[in-house]
Amino acid sequence: MLIRERADTDLDTSVHLLRAVYETAGYPINWPADPESWLTPAKAVGYWVAESDGQVVGHVVLTSAGDAVEVERLFVDPQATRQGIGRRLLDHCVTTAAELGRKLSLDVVDNRGAAVHLYRRAGWLETGRSPIEWGGDQASELIHFAAPSGPVSTTGQ
Repeated sequence: MLIRERADTDLDTSVHLLRAVYETAGYPINWPADPESWLTPAKAVGYWVAESDGQVVGHVVLTSAGDAVEVERLFVDPQATRQGIGRRLLDHCVTTAAELGRKLSLDVVDNRGAAVHLYRRAGWLETGRSPIEWGGDQASELIHFAAPSGPVSTTGQ
C-alpha cells in the first residue's frame, strides 16, 4: 500500500468512496452539499490518499489550526477496512505534523466507535469532549484527541 499526495484526478474517486462510507457507516453525519469542496477545505495543509493495487482506498486531510494541525476527512473504502489503511493514513499525519514542527489533534463524534478505537490503539489521548447540536439523534458530543508525543508505533495494525 502507498500513501501519496492526492491528485486532482483522485477527487472523483474520493467522493465516491465518501458516499460509500456515508451509506455504510454514516460518516459524515450530514452529507455535504458540495462533497468535493468538503474534501478540499481552504485551511488544508495537505491531502493524501492510500492506494492499493492502483486503486484509491483511503483519504485524509491535514488542516491548519493556529499553530497546530488537525486530522480531518479520514475515511477508508468500506470494502477495505480492517487492513491497517486508516492507521497508515493516521501515522502519515503524525509524521507530517512532526516534520512541520506542529502539534496534531483531531475531533471525532461520539458515535464513531471504530474510529475512537483506532485512535486509542494508535496512542492518541482523549483531551476532552464538547457538545454538538448538528449530530441530530446520531451523536451528541465531539471527542477531542491529541496525537501521541512519541514515535509512531507500527504494532497492532
